[in-house]
Parts: sequence; structure tokens; C-alpha cells
Amino acid sequence: MTHWQPVIGIEVHVQLRTGRKLFCADCAVFGDEPNAHVCPVCLGLPGALPTLDPQAVRLAVRTGLALGCTIHERSLWARKHYFYPDQPKGYQITQFDRPLATGGAVDFDGAGGTSRVRIRRVHMEEDSGKSVHDRVPGATAVDLNRAGTPLVEIVTEPDLHDPAGVRAFLQTLKRTLEYADVSDCSMEEGSLRADANVSIRQIGEAGLNSKTEIKNVNSFAGIERALRLEIARQIEVVEGGGTIRPETLLWDDHRGTLRAMRSKEERHDYRYFTEPDLPPVQLGPETIHAERIALPELPRARAARFGREFGLSAYDAEVLTQTRAGAEYFEEVARGCGDAKEAANWVMGPIQSLMREHGADPVGFGIRPPQLVELIALVREGRISDSAARTVLRVMLEESKAAVDVVEERGLEQVRDPDVLRSWVDEVVDAHPQQVDRYRGGETKLLGFFVGRVMGRSEGRADPRLVNQLLRSRLSA
Repeated sequence: MTHWQPVIGIEVHVQLRTGRKLFCADCAVFGDEPNAHVCPVCLGLPGALPTLDPQAVRLAVRTGLALGCTIHERSLWARKHYFYPDQPKGYQITQFDRPLATGGAVDFDGAGGTSRVRIRRVHMEEDSGKSVHDRVPGATAVDLNRAGTPLVEIVTEPDLHDPAGVRAFLQTLKRTLEYADVSDCSMEEGSLRADANVSIRQIGEAGLNSKTEIKNVNSFAGIERALRLEIARQIEVVEGGGTIRPETLLWDDHRGTLRAMRSKEERHDYRYFTEPDLPPVQLGPETIHAERIALPELPRARAARFGREFGLSAYDAEVLTQTRAGAEYFEEVARGCGDAKEAANWVMGPIQSLMREHGADPVGFGIRPPQLVELIALVREGRISDSAARTVLRVMLEESKAAVDVVEERGLEQVRDPDVLRSWVDEVVDAHPQQVDRYRGGETKLLGFFVGRVMGRSEGRADPRLVNQLLRSRLSA
């Protein structure tokens, strides 16, 4: 492996969040009954003409802008011919030599620091249907619900050189597209699919050698595993005196294996020609400008701002910007309570834990930022302890109550009366004479033992800071 460098390029298909298909008014809802959303257009029936959805164009433009691409005011549709059972027309409407967008790049953080992957092109196309192998015993069925759904294909330059870097790049790309709100990017539902083209060359060599394409991978971890396997295979073949055949490989995630699907097609195999039933996509400067304005602050920029503006560590900023909704949740809490680090601790700790427990996301989570700000204020004022606040937080979520109401109803307000605290301290000290002697003999770590007993005696309501002070005073007497 030390003498070889993998060369990897990625093709990512992203289903646009439009609610309808690219060239007809049918919707495509994941999980619906097979062939429930089809019409003459997406079935490719004679005489049915496609009509372009302008919303898909706008989202495709926003995708290109989010990746730093140049958006072309004029792009062309083409027919890409191939004959699969799930492609009813016998061709796919896509873009070929005049795509919507070119150029651009994605920066991502990998093991070796920040890396950059150049984007070769972003183009629009329609999806195919789906071959189903487990519905009819001994046969393959075809579900055309997905046929015609709007996609953008994002094609990178071969700038990646290790499987872990591919995974990091794809995670960054997914976050960017989610922030831009162009797709839900669900790999489980097929709205984000990535194929990898991989070859090897001697370290220091500049040219490109024969490549294979890996398809049918439904997770980023799977892509990393498949690439590691294929790179090792290619090295073994070449070092054994063989040659790499260009072919398409299918990944079996359950077995962790790759198998040959077919020889890899070249461009001429698809017999591209200009789509005669659709005019060119014409974009005015005002359309491109409108989508540029609609583009939100993207995750890397937001993480950098969180570091500058809130003084957060790079790790905290990265965690808090994993999703756009999560970043907005944190920012509202931080501005509301005036302490970004405290807000980060609450959001990354108890809040994320409760979200995971309840399968919630920041958008639908039952505790909104102003409610969390109110709870943080109660802790800061000393009215409740940190441990009591976690109890309050759970009750707030489960019973939809305000923090102050939970505190009052459950008697959780912190006791700070010196006379009451002193009586608890005296009871605990008097009940443990042996530990008192050991403490006074130098075992000062026993202070935690006494604090714990006082907190237990108070049912967690004593102010621990004042308890520490009173205990130190009493035990040193």
C-alpha cells in the first residue's frame, strides 16, 4: 500500500425537495404502494410531452451556488440511452455537454487537516424507477414511483486519495446541502446516493489508470468499507502482473463484498443527443441572484463565526453546526442567556441527550430555546442546583410546563438559609466522628463525603457552594 496512491472521484445523486416530479405533476412519496404515482409522461407513453418544473431549476441553481459553482445562464437537455427494466422510456433526460453549473469546490476537515475537492459539474436529470427483487418470489418486479423524480448530479474531480477522506467529504457535502434546504439527503430513502470511481497509481505518478465504479452503497461507512476492499483488490491484481478492467461493481453491505455488475460504459455507449421535446434552460441574472440571496450561512462559515463571536472551541462549534436547525437552536439560547459556553454545555449535554432519547430533532423538540434560557437563569440565580435543573428539564419536556412552575410544584428551590444549612451540616458532622478525625488528620478528600451526606439530608435542595463553605468552617474548628 505504501507504494500506491488511490485516486477517487465521486458522483452524488441528490433528490431535490420539490414535492413533484421533474417533467410532470406526479408526486413521489417514499414508501407508497408501488406504481401509485405514474402518468403517461413518466411512463414514456407515445405522445406524452415533458414540462419542466421551475422549482426544481431554482433548487438546482441553489445547489450549484452552495458549492461555489459558476451557474450558466443557458444549459441544454440531452437524452442518455440505456435499456434497463426500470427505465420505461429507454433513455434518461439529463444534461450532458452544456450542464447547469461547473467549477466550485468543497472544503472538508479530514485526518490530515483541511482538504479541498473540486466540483467538475452539477447538472439536472430525472431519476429512474426501481427494480424490486423481494416482492415476487422467483422474479424481479418494477416500481416506477420514483421514475421522473428531480435529481441533481454532483460530479467531483478525482481529488480524493483515501477512503476515510471520501467519508469526511460526503459528510460535509450532505451537511451543506441540508443547510441549503435543497434536499432531505436521506440515504435510507434514496434521496442521496453516491457512487465512487477508483483507480490506483504509483506514488508520484501523474496520470490516471483504468478505474472501476462502485454502486449500490447506502451509507457513508459502507462507501469507506467498499473502497478499502476495492483498493486492496486492485493493488493485489497489479502487483500480481494483472490489469484492472473497467467495470461497475455492486456493494453487498450485509456480506461486506463487491461483485461485478457489468463492464463500465463509456460516454459513447449512451448515444447522447439533444432532447428534442424540451427547450434550453434559460436563466436570467435575477433568478441566479434570488437564489444566491436565499442561500443561508453554510456550516463551515457558521462554525467559524461561532468560534469568533462566541469564543467556542473548534470541536464545540463543529458539533453545534451539524444541522442548521441545531445551530439555530443553540444560537437562540446563547443570545438569550448571554453566555455561549453555558448554552453550549446545555445544548450539547442534557438537551441532545433528551432529543436522542425521544427521537426528536431541534425543530420539533418540546423545549424551545426561551424555555431553556429561563431554566439556565434559575441555575445562575442560585434558585436551583445543577442536578435539580436536570430533573426540572425532564419534567418540562414530559409535562409541557415552565421551569419556574416545576420548581415550585416539586419544591426544588435551592435552600440557602444559613441557619437551615448549618443545622444539616451539624447533624452530618456529629453523626460521623471517625470521618471527622480522619479529615482533621489530613484526609481532606473526605470533604466530598460530607457534602454528599448533607445533600442527601436536604434531598438535593441545599446550595452546594454554601454547604462547602460551612463544612470547611465546621471541620477546621
